[in-house]
Amino acid sequence: MTPAREYPGAVIIAGPTAVGKSALAFALARRAPGEIIVADSMQVYVGLDVGTGKPSLAEQAAVPHHLLDCRTPAESFSAGEFLRQAFRLAEEIRSRGRLPILVGGTGLYLRAFLRGGLAGTGGDPEIHARLMEEARALGRGALYARLVALDAASAARIQPGDLRRIVRALELWEMTGEAPSRLRPGLWNAPRAGVAACVVLTRERAELYRLIDLRCRRMWAEGLLDETRRLLAMGSAATIRPLQALGYRQAAAFLTGRLSGEAALADMQRSTRNYAKRQLTWFRKEPGARWLTLRGWDWVEPVCERILAGEWDDWRTAHSA
Repeated sequence: MTPAREYPGAVIIAGPTAVGKSALAFALARRAPGEIIVADSMQVYVGLDVGTGKPSLAEQAAVPHHLLDCRTPAESFSAGEFLRQAFRLAEEIRSRGRLPILVGGTGLYLRAFLRGGLAGTGGDPEIHARLMEEARALGRGALYARLVALDAASAARIQPGDLRRIVRALELWEMTGEAPSRLRPGLWNAPRAGVAACVVLTRERAELYRLIDLRCRRMWAEGLLDETRRLLAMGSAATIRPLQALGYRQAAAFLTGRLSGEAALADMQRSTRNYAKRQLTWFRKEPGARWLTLRGWDWVEPVCERILAGEWDDWRTAHSA
């Protein structure tokens, strides 16, 4: 089976958490036909299903999904590794006569794919903001101890009280999967991949926040706590990266008695709303992206048809609220 038309490259579907990215990617893959490359820094981990919003087993059986469940929670996965694998997968999918569809909310991954690599070692505002939150909650000493465990050479060059440099070093480690002391300029330098379209989905703020709050509550009730218990049995947040992630760190705070269930859920909702704002800020820096404001859920098929037909005239207004 071959696509109805020849696509010049991959389709990227971006946007904040809970906006509806996965629904559009699934519909697009069924129609094209295509295959999905997941651009999510947490969905790569085995066993993190509920807390990451991973596609269901039925959805994975209906449409090929790539870069799901390819690491254990004790292993690392960097933006550089994503880039290498995503380029390879996109080429393989196109060689099968199918459309590569990248979908996710990890802005650094999508930017790397769009631009062909990270220019030097620029920062990631999402990771930076989370590390600053951790510093306020745990103290800068806890972050310095984490850096010592990860990269003693970098830690030796940083004063324990220099929060800015501690956070910068940890930020680089999370972005690249390499010790900051070993980083070099032009880390990736991979060739640019073809992109047919980059679509950023958004919603009116009140609706997006309502969907985020509902999603967090559903995750909390449907398995997030069990997943977090398994992570806690494996080690600490310094060695098990998902314990630093949204949802899991709040669930861990509840399970270890640092927060009540009500307070932990409220913090998860608040932090996820803030994360969504940072995602939108990140995607606004992509000049070639086409933005689409959604309302409800009857937009999926019409938008899918427009993408496959390459019809971009009046895009911003055709499906807006």
